[in-house]
Parts: sequence; C-alpha cells; structure tokens
Amino acid sequence: MHTPMNQKSTLTEIQERFDRDVERFSNLITGQQATMDAPLVMDLITQAAKTATPHAKRILDVGCGAGNNTLKLLQMINPLDCDMVDLSRPMLERARQRIAAVNSGEVRLFQEDIRIVNLPEGHYDIILAAMVLHHLRETQDWEDTFRKLYRLTAPGGSIWIADFVAHENQSMQEIMWERYGKYLESMGGVAYREKVFAYIDKEDTPRPVTFQLDLLRQSGFSEVEILHKNSCFVAFGAIKKG
Repeated sequence: MHTPMNQKSTLTEIQERFDRDVERFSNLITGQQATMDAPLVMDLITQAAKTATPHAKRILDVGCGAGNNTLKLLQMINPLDCDMVDLSRPMLERARQRIAAVNSGEVRLFQEDIRIVNLPEGHYDIILAAMVLHHLRETQDWEDTFRKLYRLTAPGGSIWIADFVAHENQSMQEIMWERYGKYLESMGGVAYREKVFAYIDKEDTPRPVTFQLDLLRQSGFSEVEILHKNSCFVAFGAIKKG
C-alpha cells in the first residue's frame, strides 16, 4: 500500500465506483471475481449465521451491495426483516428488487455510512458485513465501528464478516500478496492484476484478522470463530451472549 492515508478514496469516490458496477455485483457466482473463494465464503458465513442464530427474524446487511449475502441467507431462513446499508443507491435498489422477489419480510434501505447511520440498538439477530470493513481508515474508526456493531446485535445474536485483510508480519504479507497476485493473473492476466492492485492501493485500508478478532472480543462478543482463510481473504464471526 503506497497511497498515503489522506489521499485515499473518499466516500463519494467509493460510492461512484460501485454505482457503476451494479450488474456485476448482482450475480451470486461471479459478483466477487476479484475475491478468492467468494462462493465458498458466502456459503460459510450464511451457514454459520443460520446455525448460530436459527430463529433469526431481523438482519442487518452492512455494505450490502446488490444483496447477494442476504439472498443466500434467505435460502436458509425465510422470511426475514432485512435492513440494508450501503453507500450506493443503485446497489440498494437492486438489492430490494431481488430480495422482495423471494422474501415476504420487510426490507428497509439506508444509503449511509455504517459509522453514522441511525439504527436500533440490540435489534438484529444477524449482522452480515462482507467486503466492506476494509474501507475503514484510522484505528479509532475501527474501534468505534466494532463497538457499534456489538450494540446493534441482539442478545444471543451473531455477526459474520468476510473481508480483505492485511497481515501483522511483513514477510507473511509479501507471501500472501504474491499468492493473491497469481490468483488475479489466473483470472484475467497481468493487466487485470495491476488494475485490481491499483484500486486496492487507492481505496482500501485492510487490517489483520487478528486485530479484528481482538476488537470483537474487546467490544463484548463472547465467542469468536474463524471460518476460512485463503491468502488475503478471511471469513470470521462472533456471537453475543444471550
């Protein structure tokens, strides 16, 4: 990562990029091509959510995009009242359209930043956050956001995160970054790798999964689980004591 923190993409720039990419993110299989093991990870976090919180009635999907993860969860638990948060209005509208086609529960849309959106505390049986938290910047941002996610989770509820992560050790970071680069080349050649690396450098500020697991515990979650890790991508979650 070479772009200084104060020159990273603004929220508006991130929103505009996703506004232009609704069609790609509306496919359960190919919507996350740049993400390693995306279909497996989607299966894992939704299965974990169902298993940990089988009687869920209300969910929050943070950075929901076109609704893929909620749609996957609805194949296992249905109906659900779904609160969808995203910066992109076109993504939110597509998510509502797709979810309404298979779900009789209420769907509410929030075009907002999770850090400031006003949501009911202790309300959500399941929170999903897939490929979104790596946009958080300073350490205080991360700490405040994880505490907020804990407050939003209902007693006995759970949160499941899939994300792009960094590594504590620089040598491990280099190994994992090289593996990811080879994966991108296998998907679209050198030009595709360089394109993805360029927008990661400009837009993302990932933190290690170890850092995030510590934050989950510090925020109050009683049980923390890692579901899967491959190179720079990880799926993990936590359960709030009932």
